[in-house]
Amino acid sequence: MKILIAIFSGVLFASTVNAQDIYIQSGKIVDTKNGKILTEKTIIVSGERIKSVEDGYIQPENEGDSLIDLREMTVLPGLTDMHVHMESESNPGAYLEPFTLNEADLAFGSLSFAKATLMAGFTTVRDLGGSGVNIALRNAINKKKVVGPRIFTSGKSLATTGGHADPTNGFKNELMGDPGAKEGVVNGPEEAKKAVRQRYKNGADLIKITATGGVLSVAKSSSNPQFSLEEIKAITETAKDYGFHVAAHAHGDEGMQRAVKGGVKTIEHGTLMSEQTMDLMKEYNAYLVPTITAGKEVSDKAKIEGYYPAIIVPKALEIGPKIQNTFSKAYKRGVGIAFGTDAGVYPHGQNAKEFGFMVEAGMPAMAAIQSATITPALILIMEKESGQLAPGFYADIIAVREDPTENIKTLEDVRFVMKEGKVYKN
Repeated sequence: MKILIAIFSGVLFASTVNAQDIYIQSGKIVDTKNGKILTEKTIIVSGERIKSVEDGYIQPENEGDSLIDLREMTVLPGLTDMHVHMESESNPGAYLEPFTLNEADLAFGSLSFAKATLMAGFTTVRDLGGSGVNIALRNAINKKKVVGPRIFTSGKSLATTGGHADPTNGFKNELMGDPGAKEGVVNGPEEAKKAVRQRYKNGADLIKITATGGVLSVAKSSSNPQFSLEEIKAITETAKDYGFHVAAHAHGDEGMQRAVKGGVKTIEHGTLMSEQTMDLMKEYNAYLVPTITAGKEVSDKAKIEGYYPAIIVPKALEIGPKIQNTFSKAYKRGVGIAFGTDAGVYPHGQNAKEFGFMVEAGMPAMAAIQSATITPALILIMEKESGQLAPGFYADIIAVREDPTENIKTLEDVRFVMKEGKVYKN
């Protein structure tokens, strides 16, 4: 049977007429489960899943089978970024966009961000906050209408009035209004419960709260606690009823402690985390998602006059440079780490820069890779489907020129991308 290859918009789509299996001959394979590098393997893909991983270089058996030669490459499972914002990308005019862009504009813009992310080797992402277009983007990708990674999304983040994710921060009085649970702004346990249920109604996969102030919101504090413990517990308990886990943006230590004690699964950023909070995270089996890349990016952009509103600049210069050091301390103290970058704060598609910063801070390369494969799969309850090159798992497969345990920066140059058995980059 003939194999048809089509080129469309610079993306390679492989389709077959009565095709059977795809044989991927791999020079090296990263065994993420056991933390080892294996050599001379053949991955056999059938449909969306991996059928088997065989020793040596196996040739296709049937007329409809096809062969992909990656014998000069190192092959890995598709990567996962646990903190992205697929609707937007940082630019000097971003703070005017709520007044100039419609949802349709955000939707069309998100298509290029999704494509860039997948082409960078990230076959799964966790989107932590947008207008709701992120839900529609997830659905379009799942229906194979557009190209992008598998998305787990929180929809709109939850905040308190004036908090980091209050969508009307910085507006003039006539435009502020009084946003409520529908808009993702809650005050008190009952409103918190309603907001979780609204996210469920909207089609979210998880909940994201802003447990402390933040850097890029048009508000004074970067780190003050912004939810009470009772409100956080109301959110996490309700989320559990709906099969959600909860992620908490947090820079300040008190807000982090409330979030961990309240039952959140992941702490995003964690900038001013104390050793006491690190120990709490270990006790409660919570993970840190460090976003070092975003910290470095905002501190750099804050030095460009006019890039951010004036109220943001001192926060960016204070918080941004501290994230990498906190990550280093948390990792060495035994806190669980899940890979996340805050892509959207910096250009999409550059997600793999985070690996270099993690290794620079003292994390072994293999551990950094595992933080972007098997650890996210565990948090997303996909540990039997994602994060490994093993039979029955999704055929999310990428390849790079060098062994990333010897040169972690090779992950910034992904040469082959397959998602669910379909080749998008070769």
